Amino acid sequence: MTRLRHLVWMLIAAGTLVLSTSQGFAQGRPDADEPGLVADDSYELDPEWQKQVVYYRSNEAPGTIIVATAERHLYLVQGNGRALRYGIGVGREGFQWQGLVTITRKAEWPDWVPPPEMIARQPYLPRFMAGGPGNPLGARAMYLGTTVYRIHGTNRPDTIGTAVSSGCFRLVNNDVADLYNRVPVGTKVIIRQKPEL
Repeated sequence: MTRLRHLVWMLIAAGTLVLSTSQGFAQGRPDADEPGLVADDSYELDPEWQKQVVYYRSNEAPGTIIVATAERHLYLVQGNGRALRYGIGVGREGFQWQGLVTITRKAEWPDWVPPPEMIARQPYLPRFMAGGPGNPLGARAMYLGTTVYRIHGTNRPDTIGTAVSSGCFRLVNNDVADLYNRVPVGTKVIIRQKPEL
């Protein structure tokens, strides 16, 4: 009987922990990362954020990625005045950046190890999460230079078109898998905060 009572108390404690954690996420943690949440595949993106071929003037070589933070779009230059345009989620205020980097590594269903800076801001985050559908990095990740930032998938498709991340660029899983298959390691990535004039 004592063992059964002990087991019941352990289950109640675990349930309370899960409930309090999920309530914390529901109240809107700043990074909108929800470890363990599996994306709702029925979620339909607004047409503005859906992948499409668009007219796009650029002097950059085909295969270059241009991240337009202010527009919430990522462009893969195709040449002949066209680009593939993807809707993205970007860094929230104070976490946006710009620069020129290359893709230094690619991973399918990547493990997630939040950097120390993120743990300091959000101590409730796990220190490690194996790759999979409940992982906030989603189906694919492309690592940007020597930074802690990535272009990656997400288990929160509702965050596409918003500014909620800690500096990474997120796409829905189908789009990030499509982009991943189109670009090799070494791809040039230009991050712009302001639109070109």
